[in-house]
Amino acid sequence: MGWPYIGETLQFYSQDPNVFFSSKQKRYGEIFKTHILGCPCVMLASPEAARFVLVTQAHLFKPTYPKSKELMIGPSALFFHQGNYHTRLRKLVQSSLSPDSIRSLVPDIEAIAVSALESWAGSGIINTFHEMKKFSFDVGIVSILGQLDDYYKEQLKKNYYIVDKGYNSFPTNIPGTQYDNAVLARKRLSQILSEIICERKEKKMVGKELLGGLMNSKDEKGQPLTDDQIADNIIGVLFAAQDTTASVLTWILKFLHDNPKLLEAVKAEQKAIYKSNDEGSLPLTWTQTRNMLLTYKVILESLRMASIISFTFREAVADVEYKGYLIPKGWKVMPLFRNIHHNPEFFSDPHKFDPSRFEVAPKPNTFMPFGTGVHACPGNELAKLEILILIHHLVTKFRWKVVGSQSGIQYGPFPIPQHGLPARFWKESATY
Repeated sequence: MGWPYIGETLQFYSQDPNVFFSSKQKRYGEIFKTHILGCPCVMLASPEAARFVLVTQAHLFKPTYPKSKELMIGPSALFFHQGNYHTRLRKLVQSSLSPDSIRSLVPDIEAIAVSALESWAGSGIINTFHEMKKFSFDVGIVSILGQLDDYYKEQLKKNYYIVDKGYNSFPTNIPGTQYDNAVLARKRLSQILSEIICERKEKKMVGKELLGGLMNSKDEKGQPLTDDQIADNIIGVLFAAQDTTASVLTWILKFLHDNPKLLEAVKAEQKAIYKSNDEGSLPLTWTQTRNMLLTYKVILESLRMASIISFTFREAVADVEYKGYLIPKGWKVMPLFRNIHHNPEFFSDPHKFDPSRFEVAPKPNTFMPFGTGVHACPGNELAKLEILILIHHLVTKFRWKVVGSQSGIQYGPFPIPQHGLPARFWKESATY
């Protein structure tokens, strides 16, 4: 269990999670305990255990986050809840981010992708991860709030980034600290969203995007959601959509860069679509994004290799017995997706980047990049769509070269390539 109070938190945050988790698993097996962030935890590294916690016995394990993070996102955000409120909110979020709802977003996402790539091409060396965060934020805004005027967009962006910066900092109320600045910026975000809600009510502009769904929703007693509940859920979905998608995109660029043969094959697939679109003068269609079969496998393999979400936190709401082990009430329970994704029993030669492994569907509960069960990520279709669209434009019109060291991973808290993958982008027609 490590040191008193701090447990193994320092090792956990300073080591490659592959090393931390796999050394434990080798020593103790697929179920072991530790002490992290002030909490006793049980770690589970098998598909059956993940299914037990997240699906079949999900009612015995509630989603849990440190209080400081709950406050930062907003206590009414759906992923802090269970029961009726969670079910109602999840349906709303899922329906607004379902394939039927997001197919109309293809032109908007395409415009954001092209604009982002154009700006990178003239900017020298860029931090790929930071730029991907901006891209996924803009996609998040258009998919959650629909068309928004520039003033609101800028205000949301400015305050959101302050919140984002303080989210993983040490929670303290000392004025001027990252955390305190983030708390203040979070209050401003609520005010901005209240203004947007008020304006839309006045103009009767309640659309079909997530904001419109939340504004129209009423519970069984006919009560609408409060502005704070709406704001918490919008910020929650934005948070969930941004860093994770940006991390995956950054890894995809690294994996393609490091696998020239694979890059050529992806390019060939995308060039065929580009040609059928009259050399790119026609817009991409939803149907075309469904036919990017190799590119899609590259996304799946990147999700497996990088395992952006290494684990998820749950808390036992009662004493639970699993395979002869007692999980005491109040202990945190962590299904370890990363260990399962990197287990040679389920994925042969797991440290080799090989998209062809997804020509056959993985065994049940061995591949969970978006989680599983009632708390699985409801935005996974949107994430995949924006990645496909960006890759299409990147490989058909641009080139990129990673600058500096090729290896190394940093954690903040999601794993990303060292230094955010510094790279230089240029248009394919231009000489480098």
